[in-house]
Amino acid sequence: METWVLPGLLGLGLAAASGLRTFLPLLMLSAAVHFEVLGVTLNESMRWLGSTGALVALSIATVVELTADLIPFVDNVLSVIGNVTGPVAGVIATWAAFADVDPSTAAIAGIVIGAPTALAFSTAQTGTRAVSTASTGGLANPVVSVIEDVVSFVTSLIALLLPLLVIPLLAFLLWFAWRGVQRVRRLRAT
Repeated sequence: METWVLPGLLGLGLAAASGLRTFLPLLMLSAAVHFEVLGVTLNESMRWLGSTGALVALSIATVVELTADLIPFVDNVLSVIGNVTGPVAGVIATWAAFADVDPSTAAIAGIVIGAPTALAFSTAQTGTRAVSTASTGGLANPVVSVIEDVVSFVTSLIALLLPLLVIPLLAFLLWFAWRGVQRVRRLRAT
């Protein structure tokens, strides 16, 4: 059971977080492996994620992504690009999480679990950003960006620390997003 359930939940949580921020979840996974904390191990084909080079590259990419997402117009471009990069990062994170299976099975799990999960969250993030831009002229986008940063960080942290809480967390996030959509629809109807 542990061979599939816990890695699946870890991958699911990291993929969801990758849908919001491409590099932050991968950086957190890399740091956990590199510094040997939280007992995280990676699939043999993805052990490069724990290397010093990967940690440095992901740190730089994360800082650039988080900073660029605070700049008007650039944030919308990043959001659209994230619809491709997020699912790729979701596949990588999920693939890496399946440490105790052969690499081809782990890759398939990454594609089946990681890509659609990250794409769903990336699509929701793109929609949120579009609504924020349209309704506030982009003035609220930095606030929305910081909220997305925090949600991505917390989701990644929960996935790494307590993967059994990933399903309730994602259910809550989906419920919260649904409530937000309902609120926007009511505002447009009035």
